[in-house]
Amino acid sequence: MQGLLNELRRTHFSKNVDINLKDQEVLIMGWVHEIRDLGGIIFILIRDKDGMLQVTAPSKEVTPEVLEALRSFRKESVVAVKGKVQESGRAPNGVEIIPSEVTILNPANQPLPMDPTEKVRAEIDTRLDSRFMDLRKQNVSSIFKIKSQMLHTVRNFFYENDFTEINTPKLVASATEGGTELFPITYFEKEAFLGQSPQLYKQIMMSSGMDRVFEIAQIFRAEEHDTLRHLNEAISIDMEASFLDDVDVMKILEDMIHKVLEDISTKCSKELEILEHDLKVQKTPFPVVKYDDAVDIVNSRDVEMEWGEDLSRAAEKALGESMEGFYFLTDWPSEIKPFYVMPNKDNPINSHAFDLMYKDLEISSGATRIHQYDLLVEKISEKGLNPDAFGSYLKAFEYGMPPHAGWGVGADRLTMVLTGSNNIRETVLFPRDRHRLTP
Repeated sequence: MQGLLNELRRTHFSKNVDINLKDQEVLIMGWVHEIRDLGGIIFILIRDKDGMLQVTAPSKEVTPEVLEALRSFRKESVVAVKGKVQESGRAPNGVEIIPSEVTILNPANQPLPMDPTEKVRAEIDTRLDSRFMDLRKQNVSSIFKIKSQMLHTVRNFFYENDFTEINTPKLVASATEGGTELFPITYFEKEAFLGQSPQLYKQIMMSSGMDRVFEIAQIFRAEEHDTLRHLNEAISIDMEASFLDDVDVMKILEDMIHKVLEDISTKCSKELEILEHDLKVQKTPFPVVKYDDAVDIVNSRDVEMEWGEDLSRAAEKALGESMEGFYFLTDWPSEIKPFYVMPNKDNPINSHAFDLMYKDLEISSGATRIHQYDLLVEKISEKGLNPDAFGSYLKAFEYGMPPHAGWGVGADRLTMVLTGSNNIRETVLFPRDRHRLTP
């Protein structure tokens, strides 16, 4: 039984075709990237997921049928080329392919919606409207290869540290942290919402006795931001661990970030080179800045900040200008943190909450959580929320909830750091913001 491709089967990807295959026959498949027809010789660059290969067709060495087929190629058409590998100092990988058989698997319409060679640069909206073609560019696909390796490293890190991966609901009955920044949906006869965070479910899991859990999944925030660092759908890397406090989980976060930096530097060196991004592997421990000191630093740079305020964008910039790389912000005021954050026993005005920053970009928030039922109910009420709306969550605290702590990392923001991207939309395949719901 013949399949769609008949006898055509790719033998090599571009990265595997090198001088060691000289005089051997290969069959490659990919997209037509560039065409140069000089009359007596045709040069064609074929692109696949790993890079490019040059097909060289001198009129004296290939058949008229092959030359005719090559001249019918159009940019971005999908093709298969069979031929012998020859040495060529100017070609990618130092080799070229002299074709003996070519097949057009699917022609591309012309003109193209954008130029994937970037000879004509496109604005971000044009690129996102034709994201399938934008991703054909090596600098764009490199971002997502780095992101893939980051997520791979993170999962391995959690497994190696005895964490259990969980999957929590993204359709919820009430807000995780209160407020109105929720996307309502119709859920049969009821109103439901898209989940802001797995926070409450992570804490419930602490009562289950599973001890250490993590999740990598979407979160949804109905915030009307229109900035280079906010999206309404994002990927969050979350963990929660029993019998640990904020200092303990800060160390876990620090170790994970350091491992990510190491792995990306070594395993994605080609992609970093394509992006022209010099990624530094920061030494540990990361610097720690207390909230009180951060307020002083911000004010010293002529940006007004009152104690008890969250960091404004101007304050983030001012603080980032005084810091290099990753650093922790600790001892946040309890008033501006969610109800489940543990206040400082000796000075309740402060809390056991922290952020991980990279220069002026917030990467992560975490804290020691409140594990005592009565105190949790009190804090929910203090935030102007109704404890009755949190019944299934609070129930887990009545029957043996251990002390615990955790954090969440914005995977897309971390990818910005790893790739040197200035716009978070560059790090998401199909970003969702207040203006974009397609593709």
